[in-house]
Amino acid sequence: MASDFMDRFRFNTENAPGIFYIQNLKKKQTETVHEYSTRWRSEAAEVRPALKEEKMIKLFVRAQDSQYYERLMVIENHIFYDIIKLGDKIEEGINSGMVTNFEAL
Repeated sequence: MASDFMDRFRFNTENAPGIFYIQNLKKKQTETVHEYSTRWRSEAAEVRPALKEEKMIKLFVRAQDSQYYERLMVIENHIFYDIIKLGDKIEEGINSGMVTNFEAL
């Protein structure tokens, strides 16, 4: 019975995303940083073997566009929630014109 179960649901482990996939998972134009980080984190949770929190944070920061990366790498050793909060503040600064959006130039 156990082998039948494994045969039937083996695709769940075989189709798990890899580190390369989440490193290249970029923010969509229509997404907020918070929505993107939630989507990114849920995808990263599927990676096998499971990532440690520190590795997940480093990969998330490295996956950012340059305007976010430059600012987020400073707090790379913090918890994921702190990085999301700072990302939200950076996005707010870009939208208000207080932070220069290099991509728009």
